Amino acid sequence: MSPLLTLSCQDFAPFFGPQYDALAARLNQADLAGLTAIHAGAGAARAMGELGLYAHLIPEAHGGSAAGKAADPSYIDVRSLVLIREALGQISPLADSIFAVQGLGSYPIVLAGSEAQRERYLPGVIRGDRIAAFGLTEPEAGSDVASLQTTARRDGDGWILDGDKTLISNVGIAQHYVVFANADPAAGRKGISAFVVERDAPGLELTPIPMSIPHPIGKLALRGCRVADDALLGRVGDGFKLALTTLDAFRISVGGAANGMAARALTCAVEHVTRRRQFGVALAEQQIVRAYLAEMATELDAARLLVARAAHARDTGDGARVSTEAAMAKLYATEAAQGIIDKAVQLHGGLGVVEGTEVERLYREIRPLRIYEGTTEIQKLIIARGVLDRAAAKG
Repeated sequence: MSPLLTLSCQDFAPFFGPQYDALAARLNQADLAGLTAIHAGAGAARAMGELGLYAHLIPEAHGGSAAGKAADPSYIDVRSLVLIREALGQISPLADSIFAVQGLGSYPIVLAGSEAQRERYLPGVIRGDRIAAFGLTEPEAGSDVASLQTTARRDGDGWILDGDKTLISNVGIAQHYVVFANADPAAGRKGISAFVVERDAPGLELTPIPMSIPHPIGKLALRGCRVADDALLGRVGDGFKLALTTLDAFRISVGGAANGMAARALTCAVEHVTRRRQFGVALAEQQIVRAYLAEMATELDAARLLVARAAHARDTGDGARVSTEAAMAKLYATEAAQGIIDKAVQLHGGLGVVEGTEVERLYREIRPLRIYEGTTEIQKLIIARGVLDRAAAKG
């Protein structure tokens, strides 16, 4: 019997290797499929903890998965993230979103947290007892991280945070938020710092935002929000680099999620056109339908190859950044998935836009991936810069 899931390690083994077979087998177990029946964020978050998926977000040195570079206490294995997000993208985009933000909201603690902070937060993150969130985006600061307006000022033995964050995932289910604020506005981005803010911190207000997809997303209003001195991650001024390093670690895996959603849409399309009959024959017998399927399959494999290449380069490299490869993977996979899912909707005809059908849901779920963790337009700037830098290096 063919596997339940389409996973890159099965088709592009040279980029993965046999060490990923056990993870692929776990992801194909029936208990993972149970996520399809969970439609509430808190339930999905809890279920992934029970399945042990969050261990892959934390390095082995801090109690997480043994995959990755064991000698590097801050490294997480990107190919594992890609496989998990491919699986979740096919099964539950809601769960995938929560999983990704669990990583974004805990990795800054891995990178810059003190031993006490790591011991306080990371074991709960791994178990799923503690859900994390990443408070970076503001009403006037999205792609331009350096322009954020939230401030942090010293007050006695703690800090006072003031500002607004918006479009923050895991609002309402998170126990803590890693919030980025400027502790020295005159210094510009060199003053940006990161703080762990508990959901019950005095002065923190949480407001959900209704979305076209049923994900826990909302606003943070910090109104004289008081946190203790040990809420600061690293040093004052570390926040800008910390934010970018965290996003860089997870950007490739966004492509994995997109590929998972696209793979599921292709499966749905094949099932539909094989079953549905028009003009006396199955839709699959019509030439134009076959052309659609050919385009979808080719675009999906091209996207999967770009993501696998980028993940392999980051996992096996010498620590050098793979920004160009990561941007190519994120850009192409998310754009291709949008097109593949659109074709799946078209092949379903009227059923494709009926609320509650799987391809209709995927059509809504895929759209944010072209925006978060760096828009398509930002990825193009990164790629162009890489091309120009390489040309200049060749002289």
